[in-house]
Amino acid sequence: MTSPAYLNALRAFEASARHQSFSEAAKELNVTPAAVGQLVRHLEQVLDIPLFIREKSGKQRLITTKMADMVLPDIRAGFEQINLGLEKLKQADTGHTLTVTVSPAFAEKWLLPKLDHFQQMYPDIDVYLDTDRELTDFLSKKIDIGIRYGYGVWDGLTAIHFLDEEIFPICSPKFLEHNSIHEPQDLLDKTLIHDLSVSNQEDFLNWKKWLNKVDVSNINIMRGMRINNSATVIQAAIDGFGIALARSVMVNDDLKSGRLVRLFPQIHFKSSMSYYIVYREENKDSTQKLAFKDWLIFEANM
Repeated sequence: MTSPAYLNALRAFEASARHQSFSEAAKELNVTPAAVGQLVRHLEQVLDIPLFIREKSGKQRLITTKMADMVLPDIRAGFEQINLGLEKLKQADTGHTLTVTVSPAFAEKWLLPKLDHFQQMYPDIDVYLDTDRELTDFLSKKIDIGIRYGYGVWDGLTAIHFLDEEIFPICSPKFLEHNSIHEPQDLLDKTLIHDLSVSNQEDFLNWKKWLNKVDVSNINIMRGMRINNSATVIQAAIDGFGIALARSVMVNDDLKSGRLVRLFPQIHFKSSMSYYIVYREENKDSTQKLAFKDWLIFEANM
């Protein structure tokens, strides 16, 4: 059996086992069921072992033999490596574009203001930002590297600890001029801005948890402004709409520039979650990826 035919036979066998049907495998492979059956039978003849137990109960259903079950994981792993190799070839053929996945808020408040530094250091690398709020599948969307917020565990990804952060109240200088705020109890009659973009994170420090930590219980946290984008929450505070709970990583530049003021600087609460640089392990040695990872770490320590 020639090498291409051998691979075709293995692919026909793997698809048939997965679907338990020659017909369904044929649809996936875009050939006829007869062709799939012939390829599988040829493979059985070459290997001199049966791969399926044919059952007829109205509609024929294929059941893999014990020997077939033993080899299927290795065959599937082999095809995955072949697909990864093809993806690398495709990426090598598309020039020097580095695809980076980040949340819209992190992109706007941390990454974009610094990205020009990277472009100056590596003018031959074009950066494409995938700013999707939902977790992105790295393989299907051809993501090279990303930054995620959480606990450092994501299936199929290597995670490198990147940035820790504090959670604290902030407001604009003008808002502070017109409102007397010296201690947490002074928030009683003030407009609170709620960040809903992290409401699905059980351990995230929201207003209710923050007020409990500072022993303030008489504030109605059901009222206030609610926004589902962290960057917009910060902008609302800059524009003087109220007081927001800020994540230090997001507001560092705004605090330095004086656009925002940190309230109660004597009170410190570190977030239980952190930012992580994430990528697929099999692509860890990519020159572009290594350059971007090292640059991120450099910027974080500036």
